[in-house]
Amino acid sequence: MSSHSPERKNSQFVVPGERLGVIEEFTPDPETYVEAGIIYSKVIGRALLDLTNKRVSVHPLVHRARVPKIGSIVAGQVLTIQTENASVRIFEIDNKQLSGSFTGVLHISDVQLSYVESMFNVCKPGDIIRAKVISEKNQVYHLSTKDKNLGVVYAFCSRCGYALESKRQTMYCPRCEKIEKRKSALDYGKGTL
Repeated sequence: MSSHSPERKNSQFVVPGERLGVIEEFTPDPETYVEAGIIYSKVIGRALLDLTNKRVSVHPLVHRARVPKIGSIVAGQVLTIQTENASVRIFEIDNKQLSGSFTGVLHISDVQLSYVESMFNVCKPGDIIRAKVISEKNQVYHLSTKDKNLGVVYAFCSRCGYALESKRQTMYCPRCEKIEKRKSALDYGKGTL
């Protein structure tokens, strides 16, 4: 018994599949699973039996790595461009920064609803884009920018590297006055990814 509260059992180290109790005695929490009326741990962590509220919970010792899933909104930097696709280094998932990065591919058919002649009119290396994950094969995430809130959120001049400003349907460089094309998000340059 804990010295803080006689109603709680000391937390003990548990591994996935370790028996924690039965559903007649306790309500299971999200880090547990029930099989044949027995509550087991789903994760490595510390189990806590709350006798007052009749709950069994497990506090994970290792938090799951954040990975893109189908439907996730991701932010990334364009690495390379070819006529029909762009390679993207994903560094953010659903507004949460990653410690590592994943690779995404944006294909010309997934850019927008209307016809796109070339990926060179969509984005350029160095641009920051927001996209939706539409499929995943072999740790490569296939992306789409078809929604209005998806697309390039920050673009840089391919001549001088300065941040581009959005002017109607084109991008304009205030430093060298070059005009470029992009498929920009509705909130281009507003500070949020």
